[in-house]
Parts: sequence; C-alpha cells; structure tokens
Amino acid sequence: MVFEAVGVSPEEETVYGLLVTSGRATTADLVQRAGLTEPDTERILTSLTSKGLATHTDATPRMFRAVPPDVALLPRLKRSADALDLARVEATRLVESYRDTMRRHDAGQLLEVITGAEALRQHLRQIQSGAQDEMLWFCKAQYVAMPSGSNAEEFQALTRGVRYRVLYEKAFFDDEGAVDNVVAGVRAGEAARAVPNLPLRLAIADRSVAVFPLVAGGPHGSPEEPTTALVRDSNLLAALIALFERYWEVAVPLHVDDAGAVSGTDGAAGPNALSPTNHKLLSLLVAGVADKAIASQMGLSRRTVQRRIQGMMEDAGATTRMQLAWQAARRGWL
Repeated sequence: MVFEAVGVSPEEETVYGLLVTSGRATTADLVQRAGLTEPDTERILTSLTSKGLATHTDATPRMFRAVPPDVALLPRLKRSADALDLARVEATRLVESYRDTMRRHDAGQLLEVITGAEALRQHLRQIQSGAQDEMLWFCKAQYVAMPSGSNAEEFQALTRGVRYRVLYEKAFFDDEGAVDNVVAGVRAGEAARAVPNLPLRLAIADRSVAVFPLVAGGPHGSPEEPTTALVRDSNLLAALIALFERYWEVAVPLHVDDAGAVSGTDGAAGPNALSPTNHKLLSLLVAGVADKAIASQMGLSRRTVQRRIQGMMEDAGATTRMQLAWQAARRGWL
C-alpha cells in the first residue's frame, strides 16, 4: 500500500478506494465488497471520517462518500514530503557531525592507505565520479596509474559542470600522448597551467578529499606497488590545498591554438613575451604610476591602457595587478 507514509493504513486505503469507485456506500455494502467484518468496517469508516477522508449522511443507514483525493490526500502528501525533506537535511547534518566526531577520535577515518596501481586507479575514478564542484590536479611525468588519454572520468565530469584546474610539470609533455591529452582536456573546458617542476602527484576533489603518494612510485620509485594515501577533511588536506593554490598562482597558463599546438609547456615565459608598448606600460605600472598618467605619457587613451593591462593579466594568469607584477618579475618581462 502506498499511503502509509501519510498516516493511512492499508485497510483504510482499501475502504477509501472502494468509496472513490462506488461514489457512496453503506457499512453493509462495504462489508460485502471489502470482505471485512462489520465492527472492523465501522472502525475504519470512523477513522476515515476523523482524518477527513470520508463524510456520511445523518440518515439511517448512513451513506458514506469519499472526500475528493485532491482535497483529502494531496495536502497530506505535501506535508509529508516537506517533513521528509527536513528529516533528510537533519540526517545529513547528523551524519556529518558523526563523521567529524569519528575523525577526531580515529585517525583511520582521516587517512586511508592505498596499495597498488589498480586500487589507486579505482580511487581516482571514484572521487572524480563523485565530484560536484571542482577537481585540482598535480600531473607529474611518467604516470603511475592512469596513462595519458585514459581518464574518461574527467570528460564526463566536465560535461556535468565540474571545474578542472590542472597543473603540469614541464617533463610531463615528454610522455607519449601527453600533448594530445592536454589539448583534448583544454578544449573540453579544463583550465591548465604549467610549472618547471612539481613536488608530488596530487588529486583533490571538492576540497574534501585528496589522493597523494606516501612512497615514491613510477619508473623511479616502486612501479609494482605504489603506496598512496586518501585523506579527508583535516589540517593535512588544508595544507595540500594551500600547496596547490601556491603553485597555481605562479604557473604559466597553457594555450591551445586552432591547430592543436600548445604554448606555455615549459612553465616559464621568456623576456621577449611582451611587445615594446606593453613592456613600457608594465614598467610604469610596476613603478606605481596611475593609469591616467600612463595614458598621458604613452599617448594612449585611459581605456586602451586598462585594456592592455587586462590582456597582460590574462596572459599571466593573474587576477590582480599585484599578481601581474609578481608574474612579470618571475617571467623576466621587466
């Protein structure tokens, strides 16, 4: 029976259904049609009446009618659904509270050791399949678990709106198929940057779980049994996120042109990355000269100055002018 969740028993649902289909009925009619005893039928009819599911006449014998379902049942179902939603929210809160408590008393709830390439591969696929918001990656050269082009979960996640920010080290692009894989990822929506070197392999899902090596793996470590860790919400996870953000801030954005060529893979830009005009503009900006004064000195409009600065910020992957100055110094633009 389907209405027990809103306080209607199976016997009550049966009798109510008979009233709906018959239009009206006496107790004797329902006894015969429902196959119930007369006392049970009277009890059920009294209950249906008290719950607002049925009405009756005052004449003898009483004639019972069903209250229309849209009046009798739909409001009950809505109240039940609202209550269920509230209960679900409260249950989720209690689950999180329980997990937080367990993590504080049991280190095994915080860190799980993963042994072997196949187990690592499965965990990487699982955390991507479960990601809702963002994936952060450190991609080093010479894969351990997932060769270039084999991470189908990334493209599935990108399709459903998960943001990917991926950092590649320079040597990564020497791996077979690496460039083609990066091109496909960027074209699918991946935000990619490069640095000369990365300190470790790392994957972080929704800032709530991370996978990273405990023992070196791959060609220069233990290719047969890489040992990695899965860590959940903790100070260690916060430190790994901060490490990613620090490298991301100074990394060089990767650009893919229409022909599929990738620029920026060496993780550093040369001193000739700016045009003479932008070089002079940037020098004045770093010296603290205001936009209006820069425009006057260079014979440009203030709007053009601001547009050129914004373009350099995009090229450097900077979100503020202070970050642009840092990137310019790091890349030898000044």
